[in-house]
Amino acid sequence: MPQRIGEIIEASTTGFVSGAYELLAAPPFGSLVRAQSRDPGTVIYGLVYDIRTGSRDPGGRAAVRGRSYSGRELFDDEIYREHPDLAEVLQTEFTAITVGFGAGGAIAHHLPAQPPPVHYSVYGCTVDELCRFSDAHAFYRTVLAASQLPADELIAAAVRAAAAVHADAAAYRVRAGRALAALLADDHGRLRAILQRIAPLH
Repeated sequence: MPQRIGEIIEASTTGFVSGAYELLAAPPFGSLVRAQSRDPGTVIYGLVYDIRTGSRDPGGRAAVRGRSYSGRELFDDEIYREHPDLAEVLQTEFTAITVGFGAGGAIAHHLPAQPPPVHYSVYGCTVDELCRFSDAHAFYRTVLAASQLPADELIAAAVRAAAAVHADAAAYRVRAGRALAALLADDHGRLRAILQRIAPLH
């Protein structure tokens, strides 16, 4: 069973914000995550598009910890090792756009009737879940039409993640590219930029 990675701290019809249980351990940008709904048989799927770490205190900011009053310099991971209390004063949060839901063994690529409740659990998706969800491309339109988020980068990251778990990654990228081409037939510049981002690194 997938590990619970956080809980919802804010939710709406179109997305949800989750607090990660472990500092700096949010799922990667473009990851598919699963939130539990009030109906035990229904789960809600989201794509992670924003990750942030900051003070737990509303309006607060993290204090500089890389130099002690004695003048000792600390760098990067050293700071966290020297200050284990940071896990108590900082919190990592991740925000996901809702791209579908699962109910009764079936997957729908549209918005659920209700958002997941605050304080309900969020899980990372299994390879099988990601394969099943990404077999259809209907959620591409939802992402591409979204405002207030890096939609092009997000859809490219989601395609790369899905291709990585399909048996034939190249064939999946081709199918994804065709689906994107149909949606962006009138915006060749945008389509070209996204296709460049889903290509494998050389």
